[in-house]
Amino acid sequence: MDRALFAAASGMAAQQQNLETIAENLANADVAGFKGSTQRFAELVAPGEGGLGTVALGSQVLFAQGKLARSGGPFDLAIEGPGFFSLVDDRGKRVYTRDGTFSRAADGTVRNAQDQRLAGVRIPADALSVTVAADGSVHAAFAGGTRTIGYVRLAVFPAPDHLRSIGGTLFEATPESGAPRLVTPGAQDGPKLHFGMLEQSNVTIVDAMMQILTAQRAYEANAKGVQAADEMLRIANNLQRG
Repeated sequence: MDRALFAAASGMAAQQQNLETIAENLANADVAGFKGSTQRFAELVAPGEGGLGTVALGSQVLFAQGKLARSGGPFDLAIEGPGFFSLVDDRGKRVYTRDGTFSRAADGTVRNAQDQRLAGVRIPADALSVTVAADGSVHAAFAGGTRTIGYVRLAVFPAPDHLRSIGGTLFEATPESGAPRLVTPGAQDGPKLHFGMLEQSNVTIVDAMMQILTAQRAYEANAKGVQAADEMLRIANNLQRG
């Protein structure tokens, strides 16, 4: 009965973590470039005794492609296919994102909302407008004509599923993810870059709501298991006293 109580309680704890992850996904469903996560679980097994309950293995980010939508930002970019934008903060730390919401800073760098700059691009002060071609080349219009001022390269990882989430839409490399390889967008079998567009979150509200209902039912089923095990323990204690 103690085993039954532990198994049901561990199931409740697992579904609570599952619900928290789904809720976080829903909270970021409107954030450009956000990637939803899922919780991973496994059966806790004792040698020769079978299953004892559920153990959490941690969350895993799902890098499924989000829909691309037109935007009004002056330097918005969207990635179609694998890859990440490579960003650098003022301390030189490099991070990666799928959120292409960028704007021009006072020093000519192109930065996101967290003030991290997009590597490889600096816009001169006298540039009148900027466009980005499919191959990542950045073109600026000046009073005397147009010229190329930089290139946007995309970082591709051998195992992107092992990138570490550091909050919001930002990730950092890990030994398990492998070192990033910078690629030129626009190749036939590679990622594509779209100027004036943003990749929407890959979280689908309808799917998330269905996941919540499933997790709630599983939580309730485990809660009933806890109640049943507790009742059996109470009866067994009363019998021993009698």
